Amino acid sequence: MGLKEEIKGYIVSSGWTITQIAEELNRRNGCDYTMQNLSNKIRKEALKYSEVLEIADIIGYKIEWIKKD
Repeated sequence: MGLKEEIKGYIVSSGWTITQIAEELNRRNGCDYTMQNLSNKIRKEALKYSEVLEIADIIGYKIEWIKKD
C-alpha cells in the first residue's frame, strides 16, 4: 500500500473528508489549503512531513518511530 492510500484510508476511517482536513489545517495554521490542492498533494505523495504529522493529529493519531529489534 502506498502513502496516498494509507493516508486517505486513515482519514476516511476516522470519519473525516479531505475538505474537512483542509478546513482544519487552514483554521490551525492560517494557511490557504483547498480540497483540490490537498488532494493533489496526497495523490502525488508530495506532503511535507510536518503536514503528515498535522493531519495525523487532526484525525486523532500520532506517528511514532519504533526501533526494530
